[in-house]
Amino acid sequence: MPRGEVLGFLGPNGAGKSTTMKMITGFMAPTRGTAVVCGHDVVADPIEVKKSIGYLPEGAPLYGDMTPRALLNFVAKIRGLRGAERRRKVDEAIQTTHIEEVAFRPIDTLSKGFKRRVGLAQAVLHNPDVLVLDEPTDGLDPNQKHDVRILLRAMAKDKAIIISTHILEEVDAVCTRAIIISRGRIAASGTPDELRARSAVGHSVSIRLHVDHVSGFLDRLMALDGVGRVESVGAVDEIARLIAVPAGKDDILATVTEFVAASNLPGGAVEAEPTRLDDAFREITT
Repeated sequence: MPRGEVLGFLGPNGAGKSTTMKMITGFMAPTRGTAVVCGHDVVADPIEVKKSIGYLPEGAPLYGDMTPRALLNFVAKIRGLRGAERRRKVDEAIQTTHIEEVAFRPIDTLSKGFKRRVGLAQAVLHNPDVLVLDEPTDGLDPNQKHDVRILLRAMAKDKAIIISTHILEEVDAVCTRAIIISRGRIAASGTPDELRARSAVGHSVSIRLHVDHVSGFLDRLMALDGVGRVESVGAVDEIARLIAVPAGKDDILATVTEFVAASNLPGGAVEAEPTRLDDAFREITT
């Protein structure tokens, strides 16, 4: 990974995401192979690797009897920060992650969202070259997630950031590239748009029409060249919505549009159905 890249590290439960991150950050020794972080081998030179990394593990394990400020002071000392520099870095981490209002409360008394932000504060405290974040927005409300995403985009300019997440909208929001692993192997790698393009349901078409016309229209639509299947999404105010999925990866929008226009359906409307990243994820991992 180069500086400036935010990598979404994706995969189903048990695929090996957290294990990989633990080996990169030195919490687990690899049984074979190695990884290199900022020119340092994680097996041969683990201390130098740890100096380069900020790590937020899954669940954000913290010392519950400490306050956030006390924890950050403790971590800063471990990181070798002293005196005025240590106080400045602690203040910056508190302000950056917006935990001022809970800085002097025991961590055990904090909400899940605030605990997550304290975990993020200790990860960015020493301004590392590499950030490894396991579910960084887990437990945050939508406003807090938005703030964290803005923070990550700002920090990405001069860092390499790895984010493991189950929230695929997060990949679209902050990641420049994504790797999907399955059973410990890389199954796909590319930009979010490139991964979406691999989906078999790409180029699907949404059709809206009155419920009275669905039964006869459906059979003719399914027989159309290039259409693999048709899914019924439901109806609102007597307007039904159908999704025509192509048999292959060809664009069927023009074909379906012409067909609907020729059918002279009252209120019939056609539009391209956006391909969702979760569709591609599901197909790649299953």
